[in-house]
Amino acid sequence: MATEHESQELDQALVARVQRGDSVAFDLLVRKYQHRVQALIARYIHDWSEVQDVAQDTFIRAYRAIGNFRGDAQFYTWLHRIAVNTAKNHLVAHNRRPPTDDIDVTDAEQFDSGIRLRDTDTPERELMRQEIEKTVMRAVERLPTELREAITLREVDGLSYEDIAERMQCPIGTVRSRIFRAREAIDAELRPVLDTEPKRERATR
Repeated sequence: MATEHESQELDQALVARVQRGDSVAFDLLVRKYQHRVQALIARYIHDWSEVQDVAQDTFIRAYRAIGNFRGDAQFYTWLHRIAVNTAKNHLVAHNRRPPTDDIDVTDAEQFDSGIRLRDTDTPERELMRQEIEKTVMRAVERLPTELREAITLREVDGLSYEDIAERMQCPIGTVRSRIFRAREAIDAELRPVLDTEPKRERATR
């Protein structure tokens, strides 16, 4: 597996090719980051079809703006900012209030259950990642209202336990309990999906 430094060097090389008019190089960047971008947008928007639309819009905006990318920051950091702005603009356009705090670029690479999903290029892995993303969103939608609100305020809006307690008008202990139960429910939904991953990967080897 490529190191982070090698990954950044690859990004820089692909960006340079795109800036010279090579659209295939941009397709490679999309392939590399599409699931990470979708996972990030899903922290703001919970409808899967909307997530896909906003992700596509993110990459369109990135393609149009890539001529101005000078490499002062890592490519994904730059793409992360475009994705966040696109998601927030989407919410505003649909009369929904975006979160007050942006999701940190490092935190955005983590799912609610703490599972880190690495970028790979095998079709099986890509299908698995999509299945995991959809399972997480379905699990959140199925939560009781108080659990869904607590986990959303924590994971999407990034509020502290104290702020959530004030918003939900309940003790901090109750907030912690609700978030713990929400994460347990999400993990329970994910477990059957993740249990199939080693089998699928072995089948491709």
